[in-house]
Amino acid sequence: MEYVGMKPLKCLIIEDEPIAAEVIRDYISQVDFLALQGTCPDAIAALDWLHREPIDVLFLDIHLPKLKGLEFLRSLRDKPQTILTTAYHDYALDAFEEDVVDYLMKPIPFARFLKAVNKLKRPSEGSSPVLMPSPVQQADRPYHFFNVNKQRVKVFYDEILYVESLKDYAKIVTAKDSIVTRGQIGEIEALLEPHGFLRIHRSYLVNKVLIRAYSAIEVTVGEVELPIGRSYKGLVVKALEVD
Repeated sequence: MEYVGMKPLKCLIIEDEPIAAEVIRDYISQVDFLALQGTCPDAIAALDWLHREPIDVLFLDIHLPKLKGLEFLRSLRDKPQTILTTAYHDYALDAFEEDVVDYLMKPIPFARFLKAVNKLKRPSEGSSPVLMPSPVQQADRPYHFFNVNKQRVKVFYDEILYVESLKDYAKIVTAKDSIVTRGQIGEIEALLEPHGFLRIHRSYLVNKVLIRAYSAIEVTVGEVELPIGRSYKGLVVKALEVD
């Protein structure tokens, strides 16, 4: 997105889940009027950051270690504009009593993220920022840099066939090769689900667009047949029949 008319807003992510933080970091990088300053794993680190450097916007998780997100927010004398992120509906009322800009439910689709950040205002200005479509960025294929052996490896979402759970790690398989990255499959699902991926088994996540065939017990992705978990069967069939 191309930004017209103002300096970028300085942003700080406060999030203890690495994959969730990566999602927000990726989204921020696609919006020109946002400038990420850093990421904090908990509210204590964020307090230290705010004492050292002014921040315009907080992307704040509610469930944090040491000090919960809302408790942290209430402790601030001068609150930056705040967008809350959470996997729970329960705190919406409390959140808006703290005058937050928006309340995003995980997994967060990019379109919903854009809707939230378009509500942000500059402290000295009354109007909202203006997003102008950028032809170059619209044409870009979405991707993510995954941690692999102390490197960050770029993987385009549309090349991923499926993801396999390896307990605390995940194997990401493309038509060309595969990588293994640290992270549980639920975290990878939160990243990929908004981009057309479907959980078919507690151990497998597949790219719906690349499914070649399916039955009541398995799906075929590329040349690989993957099982459909018993508890996922109804959801999988419904999702594929709708498509």
